[in-house]
Amino acid sequence: MARNADRIRAVKGTRDILPPESRLWLKVEEICRDILDAYGFQEIRTPIFEETELFARSVGTNTDIVSKEMYSFEDRDGRSLTLRPEATASVMRAYLDSGAVNQGGVKKYYYSGPMFRRERPQKGRFRQFYQIGAEVLGSDHPTVDVEVLEMLDLLLERLSLTDCVLLLNSVGCSTCRPAYVEALQSSLESVASKMCADCRRRTSTNPLRVLDCKVPADQPIIEGLPKILDYLCSECSGHFRAVTSGLDRRKIRYTITPRLVRGLDYYTRTTFEITHSGLGSQNALLGGGRYDGLSELIGGPPVKGLGFAIGEDRFLMAVERSGALASSAGPEVFVAWMGEEAREAALGAARQLRREGIRTEIVFDPVNFKKSLALANKMGARWTLIVGDDEVKRGLFQIKDMQTGQQEELPAGRLMEEMRARRNKSAPV
Repeated sequence: MARNADRIRAVKGTRDILPPESRLWLKVEEICRDILDAYGFQEIRTPIFEETELFARSVGTNTDIVSKEMYSFEDRDGRSLTLRPEATASVMRAYLDSGAVNQGGVKKYYYSGPMFRRERPQKGRFRQFYQIGAEVLGSDHPTVDVEVLEMLDLLLERLSLTDCVLLLNSVGCSTCRPAYVEALQSSLESVASKMCADCRRRTSTNPLRVLDCKVPADQPIIEGLPKILDYLCSECSGHFRAVTSGLDRRKIRYTITPRLVRGLDYYTRTTFEITHSGLGSQNALLGGGRYDGLSELIGGPPVKGLGFAIGEDRFLMAVERSGALASSAGPEVFVAWMGEEAREAALGAARQLRREGIRTEIVFDPVNFKKSLALANKMGARWTLIVGDDEVKRGLFQIKDMQTGQQEELPAGRLMEEMRARRNKSAPV
């Protein structure tokens, strides 16, 4: 056996998701898919690596993601490939490659899976992390923006996530944003020396990212910088008014946050984040916005688009703290048997229960009654089905409610009828 010091461990910034936590992930993903399906989104699956140039051109060479955080490597043909740091560029690339762009109309896609960024690991942030996201391609109508935000509002409601705040902004377009960037850069020149090292660097390379700085000492300075909403052209201003009016009509609360920018260069007009007060300084659950120029950045025709991504790792932290969903992966029924004749009857009962979709566990080796109940308790079983030689001869089973302690007999032929009735009366396990 290898010495403990030689044992291979998980790579820094990655983690294993084990039961019962993995069951909670599945529940949340199922709810997300149900809501996305109700709004007409269909699943898309893209490779986890792409040509590096896809992300360099779409995300932006001056972003931290491209300059510092991507996992890039050369394959045997000398091509530079990158593990995807985000999925929107991949979805747009697939949309163009497949010819869907030529079909007209609006396409709605959703995706889920791992992303990769070499960031400093911290609570809720990993180098391999998971996202659920969605993209709407083919329309720049403000109702698209409103409908996506309405869908996310419903998702938070279904997951009983309260204490959430929708932050909303517009970052303009290629017509009006250059004038704002120039004004911002001009204002930063006189104050950048008082700010953190990242802000000093971004002043010349990507001044919009200064607005996203989280360093406490820089916040008073940032609050005094020009606001992008004061520089919007008439088209962007009208689009933003239409979005806020649509949210008002739906009674969806939001906070206009003029300094809200996204970390990717392809965003235009609507940008948004949803934060949760219970997550500390890293409180963003999800974010997104409109990216009407992304297709052209990667060599495609003009395509209007809007999307969002949920950071699953942090999102699950909020769901778990809310207590709205149980993460128990224990069996609904634990089958305990005593005696050789009972063994076959017990295996048959377990098979019936599983075919009905009831989570069922059964011991393989003979265990006395006391140990069986202890094991059922340890596993978190809702009920224990007790099968003994005597019960088999009489055509009966014993069933014990592990929450109330009540135990009763029932005819073996009524097992499935009884379990269906009990499940209907019981809260989800």
